Amino acid sequence: MTASSQDTHHVFNQPAALEHFNAYDTNIILRNWVRQFEGAWAESQLSAFGHHVGHTLQEAGFLANKHPPEFQPHDRFGYRIDQVDYHPAYHQLMRHAIEAGHTSLPWTMPRPGAHVARAAMAFLHTQADPGSGCPLTMTFASVPAIKHQPDIAEQWLPKITATQYDGSNRPYFEKQGVTIGMAMTEKQGGSDVRANTTLATPVHAAGAGKNYRLTGHKWFCSAPMCDAFLVLAKTGEQLSCFLVPRWREDGSKNPIHIQRLKNKLGNRSNASAEIEFRAAHGWLLGEEGRGIRTIIDMVALTRYDCMIGSSALMAQAAREAIWHTSGRNVFGKNLHDQPLMRNVLADLALEAEAALAITLRIAHALDQQENPKEAALVRCATAIGKYWICKRAIQHSAEAMECIGGVGYVDENVASRLYREAPVNSIWEGSGNVQCLDLLRVLQREPETFDALFSEFESAKGLHPLFDQQLTRFKQEFADQHQIEFRARSIMEHLALLWQSATLLVYGDPQIAQAFVRARLSERSSYQFGTLPADIDTQYIIERALPNLPQQPPARHR
Repeated sequence: MTASSQDTHHVFNQPAALEHFNAYDTNIILRNWVRQFEGAWAESQLSAFGHHVGHTLQEAGFLANKHPPEFQPHDRFGYRIDQVDYHPAYHQLMRHAIEAGHTSLPWTMPRPGAHVARAAMAFLHTQADPGSGCPLTMTFASVPAIKHQPDIAEQWLPKITATQYDGSNRPYFEKQGVTIGMAMTEKQGGSDVRANTTLATPVHAAGAGKNYRLTGHKWFCSAPMCDAFLVLAKTGEQLSCFLVPRWREDGSKNPIHIQRLKNKLGNRSNASAEIEFRAAHGWLLGEEGRGIRTIIDMVALTRYDCMIGSSALMAQAAREAIWHTSGRNVFGKNLHDQPLMRNVLADLALEAEAALAITLRIAHALDQQENPKEAALVRCATAIGKYWICKRAIQHSAEAMECIGGVGYVDENVASRLYREAPVNSIWEGSGNVQCLDLLRVLQREPETFDALFSEFESAKGLHPLFDQQLTRFKQEFADQHQIEFRARSIMEHLALLWQSATLLVYGDPQIAQAFVRARLSERSSYQFGTLPADIDTQYIIERALPNLPQQPPARHR
């Protein structure tokens, strides 16, 4: 091509964008784990979902993050409306997910593998847009909490589990499908909800299912355009749980006043607000003073979805890094032929698969909660996964962006979004310290959870000598209760690595399992990516992480 007088250079050595592909069909790792944990019956549905994620929803994700929500406190006549306007792409993302069953599948089709299939769906949706996953998660997770009040559940659950999305600003009773948010956190308390000061008083009579007036302030209200919110407020000296709608039953606006939208590091497509309740009406779920017990059923599932979200971020980060480097030449070689880059890429892929493995293991346990052992595993292992995966995702996304280089730091590349998004899952629904302390409390108060967790570990004994050695060593460490709270993070990290290793050894690809155990449990293990032992087959790991996609096309010249 002949350069014109206006040309300064030809564009070359630039990879193509990773687009126009089926995000499920091309993901051997996700498909294998879905099949391993009884989700194969949903594969046609997941394939259809994955097609949209890799095509139309990919662009919608970029648009929803480029055009964040806008707050409209009043209409043009001066009436208070407290409305948040979203870009049409956000509604496109929400509609696709809800119609596919993201918020309802395990509740409407309670069969083996239902939670696994829904987790895979949430995993795929996160790769289109993590922000809209927030209201989807809360809507899905609200069901067990609302079930504490049967009369309210009878009215609301059919709308919550409907596969219909209605993003309009109108009363819930005019809609076929609704979404649910949360408003828990107050300035003075953060994770310590017992420090909340929002007060609730009966409108008429007190008691379960009755209407109360709530007055107070919430520092974080997630997704303020949801149709109702789960809220903790004090009745007397104790916390109670309420379902607070945006519209009252008479069709008037419930006085939930949005003060402002948060200007956040990431999660940009989703709105988070500071709000005030000014005698807002809400229904008491369960008995007065039992609010934490009621809401914990929702929190357990939203914490689990943090595992899904961070696993998805890592898988996408590894995929983007591998794809980008396959189309780049540096120092005279393709980046994939550079030994050190292969080490880093394989390590990123290994970490991502280990995260997905334990995430879908919990989904499998959720599908079997009638089994006391599986239910006990959910209660303790969710905290471990939430702590470890969400923390690793932050470092992981930074390393993947470094593989991509400077172009990964700008918003046209999805890597920068992954990096901005990664910290929220570690903070939301309880920071790392909260997860550690919750796990210690559960293990001390419910010995059966300890037994369930170590039964998981015992199932992998004899499959790798390094695993056996580390399991024996950890049992000795855990038996020492001296300053156990001070050592809680170290304990949590050991538990996470043992659990990931056991899950890969028992259920996973043998070559991946062996590589992970050697990389994470040996005396020379490092938390830095790119430090794999020299004899690990990095090419096998890399190819497994990015299969069935077309080869990078030739560099485009202009």
